[in-house]
Amino acid sequence: MGLEEQLPSGFMLTTVEKFAGWARSGSLWPATFGLACCAIEMMATGAGRYDLARFGMEVFRASPRQADLMIVAGRVSQKMAPVLRQIYDQMAEPKWVISMGACASSGGMFNNYAIVQGVDHIVPVDIYLPGCPPRPEQLMDAILKLHEQIKNEKLGAQRVEWQRELEASALTAIPTSDMKGLLR
Repeated sequence: MGLEEQLPSGFMLTTVEKFAGWARSGSLWPATFGLACCAIEMMATGAGRYDLARFGMEVFRASPRQADLMIVAGRVSQKMAPVLRQIYDQMAEPKWVISMGACASSGGMFNNYAIVQGVDHIVPVDIYLPGCPPRPEQLMDAILKLHEQIKNEKLGAQRVEWQRELEASALTAIPTSDMKGLLR
């Protein structure tokens, strides 16, 4: 017999972190950053057939100051990289990033000097979404996985320290073009 059984009906037991995570996960406001063909699939996800409104995300924000989720959809050129970082820096805290598609995640088929070989060299990425281009169902699945991640995040100083470590490791990562693997 626990404490929850002795409380009158209508009372709820939880922690502040769990409640804040639940509230944050249900109120994500995405910023549009569609750069290539993946953006078409991202737009389709927001349309009536797939209906992101049921997750509280019906309005894609044009201003980064009103958004807390950036969906980077498509390839990022070297010229666009500083703009991407500036938009990320202008977003409200806490903020999350989904890298949508093979081009945003690893440079895709564009292994050359003009394309950033993974958006994680510019901003810290929370969810990587594979595919060329990924289907709207995959984006919705990634958003649901991000919801679960947000629900379990820490608050306060622990979160700030975790974010600093994540961003530092992303910015000091070895470029994909320098990695040795199956393609080399």
